[in-house]
Amino acid sequence: MKTTPWQPLPDRKIARVPLDREQIIDAALRISDAEGIDAVSMRRVAAEFDTGPSSLYAHVANKDELLRLMFDRICGEIELPPHEPERWQQQVKELMRNTHQILLAHNDLARVALAMIPNGPNALRASEWMLGLTIKGGMPPHLGAWANERIFLYVTADAYEASLWRAQMGHLGLPKAEAELRARNELGVYFADLPADRFPYLSGFSGAMTAGTSEERFEFGLDLLIDGLGRYVSRSPE
Repeated sequence: MKTTPWQPLPDRKIARVPLDREQIIDAALRISDAEGIDAVSMRRVAAEFDTGPSSLYAHVANKDELLRLMFDRICGEIELPPHEPERWQQQVKELMRNTHQILLAHNDLARVALAMIPNGPNALRASEWMLGLTIKGGMPPHLGAWANERIFLYVTADAYEASLWRAQMGHLGLPKAEAELRARNELGVYFADLPADRFPYLSGFSGAMTAGTSEERFEFGLDLLIDGLGRYVSRSPE
């Protein structure tokens, strides 16, 4: 049928840019970093591309797989320098500090690693690095493997706890250091007010109970774990 000049042109759908897995992970991380992993859903991520969830399933099976991919992506940010077996304990501490900072920077994504064994290529790369370092440093392989798992668990759990604390204290609208100081002061008052006849140490040493920043306490725990590994070294480092 012939059209007249004043008739509107027929609607045309705008061609969408084809999705790939990396774009999907990028979008999911933006959501998670801003709002936490509970805000991540296949529908929510699809909306970032003005499409429906079915467009994602060709690349990601479900939300659980997406969360695993997100966690492995951030594991790729971990710096893995050449091994220095003569200072293996210091290198493990450096690795764990780096890992902790990365996890803290990604809201509550650390929670993902508490519910599964990270086995993506980037997570395996970090585990391979640490196991190799501890073995080169003189640890029996099975103890190096246990140390790998236990220390990563400590770092991950600490980062996740920090995300919970940030969420709880967010209503104060204060910088982290100020919010932490306020929380410590309030907790110190609580301990000091406990009945001294029942809790002589908690009330008498309330200042000790709340001393130190979260960073100082994290370092203390790291020292406990990693310095304690020295007792299991059976030979001189390679």
